[in-house]
Amino acid sequence: MNNRIYGYIRVSAKDQNEARQIEALKSAGVDERFIFLDKSSGKNFNRNEYQVLKRALREQDTLIIKSIDRLGRNYTEIIQEWKEITKDIKANIKVLDMPLLDTSVNTKDLIGTFIADLVLQILSYVAETERLNIRQRQAEGIKIAKENGKHLGRPKAKFPSDFNNVYQSWKDGKLTAKIAMEQLNLKRTTFYKLVNEYESNK
Repeated sequence: MNNRIYGYIRVSAKDQNEARQIEALKSAGVDERFIFLDKSSGKNFNRNEYQVLKRALREQDTLIIKSIDRLGRNYTEIIQEWKEITKDIKANIKVLDMPLLDTSVNTKDLIGTFIADLVLQILSYVAETERLNIRQRQAEGIKIAKENGKHLGRPKAKFPSDFNNVYQSWKDGKLTAKIAMEQLNLKRTTFYKLVNEYESNK
C-alpha cells in the first residue's frame, strides 16, 4: 500500500479565506482530495476534520501543514499531538513555513525527528513565556485602570430620558414591546435589561 500525503488546514470561524493554504498544500504535492479543513479556533484539538484526519493517518504517511499555528495555538497540546502522530502512529509531519519542522528528513538516523522535536520544544517555551508576559501585562493594566477609577468592560446601559413614561405605557398595554423599543431607540436585549433593573429598584 502506498504511503499517503495528507494536508490539514485550520481557519478561524471569522476568517473564511482558506485559498492561500490550499494552494500551498497543493504546491507541496497534496492531492486536494486528502486535504482536511476545519473552521475553528486553535485553542484545542476537539475539531471534527482534524480527528477524522488523525484516524486516517497510517505509519509512514505524511501530514503537511502551512504553519505550526494552523495545527493549533496551545503548544502544550501541540507537543502531545506531535508525539502521538510521529511516535505512536509513526507518521511524518512537515511544516511548510518552517523547514526544520519536518520529520520526513533523515528519519533513518533520527536526525530529522530530533531536530523537529527540539524546535518544537523551543517554540513551546517561547509561546508559554509570551502567554505569561501577556497575562502579567493585562493584570498590571487592569490594576492601574482600577486604581485610576476607570470602568472595565462594556459601558453600562443608560436609561433614556423618557423611559419612565414609555415603560408605564408598555406595562399598561398601551404600547407593544416593539413600539416601546423603537420609541426609546433601544435594542431588545438592552430594553429588557433596563426593565429588569428598573423593576428591581422600584
